[in-house]
Amino acid sequence: MKPAFTVKPSSFVLSLVALCLFCGSTFASQTEDAEYEAVAEEYIKTYLAAHPLEGTALGLHEYDGKITDYSRLALDAELSRLRRFDDRLSKFDQGKLGPRQSIDLRILQAAVKKNLFEMQEMSVFERNPMVYARAADVNVYIKRNFAPLEDRVRSLVAIESQIPNILIAARTNLNDVLPKPYVELAIQIAKASSDFLKRDLVAAVAGLKDERIRVAFQESNRKAANALTDYAGWLEREKLPKASLDFALGKEKFGRLLAQTELVDLPPQKILEIGMAQLKAEQEAFADAAKKIDPNKSPIEVFKQIQSEHPTPENLIPDVAKDLDKIRKYVSSNHLVTIPSDVRAKVKETPQYLRATSFASMDTPGPFERRATEAYYYVTPTENDWPDKQKQEWLTAFNYYTSDIVSIHEAYPGHYVQFLHLNVSLVSKIEKIFGSYAFIEGWAHYCEKMMIDEGYGNPTGTAPSEDDTKRAAKYRMAQADEALLRLCRLCVSIKIHTQNMSIEDATKFFQDNCYYEEKPARTEAMRSTFDPGYLNYTLGKLQILKLRDDYKAQQGDAFSLQKFHNELLNHGMPPIRLLREIMLKDKTKWDEVL
Repeated sequence: MKPAFTVKPSSFVLSLVALCLFCGSTFASQTEDAEYEAVAEEYIKTYLAAHPLEGTALGLHEYDGKITDYSRLALDAELSRLRRFDDRLSKFDQGKLGPRQSIDLRILQAAVKKNLFEMQEMSVFERNPMVYARAADVNVYIKRNFAPLEDRVRSLVAIESQIPNILIAARTNLNDVLPKPYVELAIQIAKASSDFLKRDLVAAVAGLKDERIRVAFQESNRKAANALTDYAGWLEREKLPKASLDFALGKEKFGRLLAQTELVDLPPQKILEIGMAQLKAEQEAFADAAKKIDPNKSPIEVFKQIQSEHPTPENLIPDVAKDLDKIRKYVSSNHLVTIPSDVRAKVKETPQYLRATSFASMDTPGPFERRATEAYYYVTPTENDWPDKQKQEWLTAFNYYTSDIVSIHEAYPGHYVQFLHLNVSLVSKIEKIFGSYAFIEGWAHYCEKMMIDEGYGNPTGTAPSEDDTKRAAKYRMAQADEALLRLCRLCVSIKIHTQNMSIEDATKFFQDNCYYEEKPARTEAMRSTFDPGYLNYTLGKLQILKLRDDYKAQQGDAFSLQKFHNELLNHGMPPIRLLREIMLKDKTKWDEVL
């Protein structure tokens, strides 16, 4: 009887060879992946050892009670560490890594490049005195109850005892001549930090029972606060009189900052052209909405009227909480994005120690936090001792329409939903620790527009009343107002750093184009000098809108906004260029970030 089939010896050998080649290739790929992951794990350990406060904030409490060493020797060692890892990571061949490891590698490379850029190109430890003034930022130890108060105060004592040494190191490390905006802001921060330690931090640990720990805290706290006051005085005496206006990065460095940290290689001038066009379009949307409300008044007059519609001081927190629940229900019922947890963000008054610098903020636990897992949406109220005029001025920023836009940005479906997705995702440690500025802030800013576009605040039914139409226009004005600010940031950042725009001209740009008063306009202009990346709110938003258009074209009838948003939030916080690779099948579109 003939066998059912026969195998020729030559075919059998070829099959064995092919199988061996496949197995060898798979083994080589697995080996490369394992080697990369070992390097990544080593980087995380050395990174958090150098930045222990960040480790605590992430929820890794083996770093509690530790603070960065700012001595010249330690900074030189940190620069060497970054250069060494930058070199080691560059030796991996992306094509030989698995798909996830390839993405992971580039996220880590962007994080390393960012730190290298700050140390080498921006010379932050030699030119920016704010770095040292902010070293006393120990908010994480009092805003989250991740350990008994006694244990957290012990950590505070250990940290505060090092602050005088950090400020001595600042005097050694800083250049003789510093940028004037940096010095002015560092003086403010140092004084505020000293006040925070002397008043707010003391009040925050008032429940401490252990007298021995209390005495140690009082001593370390006094020395740290005095050291900050002395630092501010030293800056005023020694650095402010001879400070310069040399803070611009220049075109080449600015372009590299975007290319290396956000993987956006468009020339700054091109991004500026896009920003200016968007600014004009948003101003027109602002004006068009104003006409629907009152065609006989200017857009600014109309918006000032909108700002007068705000809660009383007593009703601020309850009203924000009620509206936040309404916003959350709108997101869920309209299937805009999955909210992966029933744990609600709790609306609370901003703690006293944070009020000087915070209008509204989201306090979300770190992705590795297992104890203090509550989340707070902080809203800064009026103070009882303020005169009525000051209270009313403050509350204009919490008008019912802008307040909802801010809640959308901070909580639903903005930052809080973003980090809920991060915390439940199966991404790597690298993807949970290192995030893209443009993706994090771009997502929250994108959500403001997306929610209004998807009908939030719009009238329902077939015959909306005039009041309903005006209410929808008020929401559109509030959203456009927030967009105008972020667009001005993009334009000013590029103009300041690549076109020699002065702080005075930048201040006027904010006044003319997003209608700010002189004081907040100058504050925004000053920020551009040391935070060139604040263009990323708009840059990220525009990248997400572009990705959405391309993803929608790809999916056709299968497209769903909820599916797009869920997929977008399912991969950590990578540069949006990498999300294009993950989500788009057409490789020719991967580089079209805008």
